[in-house]
Amino acid sequence: MSSEEKRAWIYAGVAVGVPVVYFAVVLARLSGTDVASVSYVGPMLTAVGVAIAAGIVLNIVVAIARPDEAGRKDERDQQINRFGDSVGFFVMSIGAVVPLGLAMARVEHFWIAQALYLSFVLAALVSAIAKIVAYRRGI
Repeated sequence: MSSEEKRAWIYAGVAVGVPVVYFAVVLARLSGTDVASVSYVGPMLTAVGVAIAAGIVLNIVVAIARPDEAGRKDERDQQINRFGDSVGFFVMSIGAVVPLGLAMARVEHFWIAQALYLSFVLAALVSAIAKIVAYRRGI
C-alpha cells in the first residue's frame, strides 16, 4: 500500500470518527431543548481542529513508521488524488444546496450550520472513498 493510499485511509477514518463524536455531543445537547439555545459553535470548532490535528499527527506517525515510503508520489498517485478531490468537490457542491435552501427558508442557524458541516464531512468521506477505490480497482 502506497503512502498516498494510507493517507486516504487516514482521511476516511478521521472523516468518520470525528463527526460521529461531534454529532453525538450536539445531539445529546439537543434533547428537550430549543435549537436556538443549543451551543454548537464550540464543539464544531473543536471537531474541525481535532480533525485537522488528527490528520496531521496520523500522517506523521505513518511517515515515521515507514520512512522509505514517505513523500513518494508517482503519476498514478497524482491522478488518483485529482480524481478523489474532484469527486469530493462535486459532492460538496451538491451538498451546499441544502444549507443554502435552509437559509432561504429562514431556518434556525443551528440547522444551517449542521447541514453545512455534514456537507463538508460527506465531501471528505466520499473523496477518501473514491481515492481508496481508485487505488484498489483503478480509475
